[in-house]
Amino acid sequence: MSNLDPRLPVLIGGGQVNQRCDPLEGGLEPVDLLAEAVRGAAADSGVGDAAGLLAGVDTVSVVQILSWRYRDPGALVAERVGARPKRTVHSSAGGNSPQALITRASRDIQEGLADLVVVGGAEAWRTRMAMRADGGRRPEWTVQDEAVRPTSVVGEDTPLVHPAEMARGVVMPVQQYPLFESAVRAAAGRSVEQHSVHISELWSRFSEVAAGNPDAWIRQAFTAEEIRTPGPDNRMIGFPYPKLMNSNNSVEQAAAVILCSVERAQALGVPADRWVFPWSGTDSTDTAFVSHRSTLAGSPAIRIAGREALALAGVGVDDLAHVDLYSCFPSAVEVAAAELGLDLDRPLTVTGGLSFAGGPWNNYVTHAVATMAMVLRGDAGTIGLCTANGGFLTKHAFGIYSTAPPPSASFRWSAPVEEVAAAGAVELCEEWDGPVEVEAVTVMHARTAEAEQGIVAARTPDGRRAWGTTNDTDAMAAMETVETVGLPGHLGADGTFEFA
Repeated sequence: MSNLDPRLPVLIGGGQVNQRCDPLEGGLEPVDLLAEAVRGAAADSGVGDAAGLLAGVDTVSVVQILSWRYRDPGALVAERVGARPKRTVHSSAGGNSPQALITRASRDIQEGLADLVVVGGAEAWRTRMAMRADGGRRPEWTVQDEAVRPTSVVGEDTPLVHPAEMARGVVMPVQQYPLFESAVRAAAGRSVEQHSVHISELWSRFSEVAAGNPDAWIRQAFTAEEIRTPGPDNRMIGFPYPKLMNSNNSVEQAAAVILCSVERAQALGVPADRWVFPWSGTDSTDTAFVSHRSTLAGSPAIRIAGREALALAGVGVDDLAHVDLYSCFPSAVEVAAAELGLDLDRPLTVTGGLSFAGGPWNNYVTHAVATMAMVLRGDAGTIGLCTANGGFLTKHAFGIYSTAPPPSASFRWSAPVEEVAAAGAVELCEEWDGPVEVEAVTVMHARTAEAEQGIVAARTPDGRRAWGTTNDTDAMAAMETVETVGLPGHLGADGTFEFA
């Protein structure tokens, strides 16, 4: 360790918080939850004077919080933990944001722009929803003056839904990811029933990891049959996903990590066995709108940026001892595993994933990185990968970590935007009345369990993508029982789809 570059970034602590009190009794608000996680991260560093460590923080970076709109949450968190940072940073929306902020912090530390950085986020969505249901109440949480601003914002809040998608009502993750799932299923050549078993077995393995994770929201191992079988507590949402295959956002969670330079870690007296080095990071995006994706069963951005992160670290997938793939829905895991060359039978989560460990909107990956750091400390010298995903497989970030210093002796980063753009796109057909071929399907279900609407992504004879919907009971039944991808159909000018 004595020969390391003093500017090399190192992660020295991680903290996680679950708040399980009755949401109507008034628990901690998001910035207070995050402050608790930050204190936990400082304690996790092993430094005797955790308060002194926090007093020296020069940058507080906060993942965008959705359960309450703070003007500058970083300033509030700093105040609560006794820090006086030179900078506060806020992220744009997206599950890629935690890894993107950690990557930015690592670059800033290496370049001498920062020396001791907190990255974290928190959500209290369960409280917000409970109060909304209880007469539309709003919690009495901190309100900052309109003039307050963070020092900087990382990322851009760009539209994720094309007007043509909005016109057909295809606007939510619970609609798009099941569409991806049908495309993955068709590409694999599995029957509807076979694929349901396949993804439920994958999710069962995730739940087993969550059961052993002390920081998971749901610490219960579910059988594959329990996961895939709809019922009162596991209603079908967007076929083929019952509730247990959806990200669980109804949580009260916070997570934070602390990064600093090697020089600062030594000055603080952080024991060497607490050090976890970020080796590399990449950021990239697929097409802004799903309508233009070259395929609904894959992701050029994951393939290119993910493998670039490995290349920058000087490792391959076979060198990865531990992996956490972003897991809002099974299709996100399947696509990422395929693009990165990872076998689905190997462990692909260290937390248990967003369905079981918890899906606190944009902040899941901070939990993943904090958990990865703990796992790597217990398996010294091994290498871990964390992936992050925002939107509809839209925005991506990757990080490689190890307790060993990076072979390159520095943190390495890239954003292969041009390479991803060169992978191509599909033209959107906004108005079509004629024959089409089915590309992907899902059926949305009402809270009462009945099939409510079928959604179809289709290709016109000239290869353009078009969107359609159907309320026909026979058509929706077919979408849930037999392979309809690849079948001919007709799309009307009003967007109504029917099988030919």
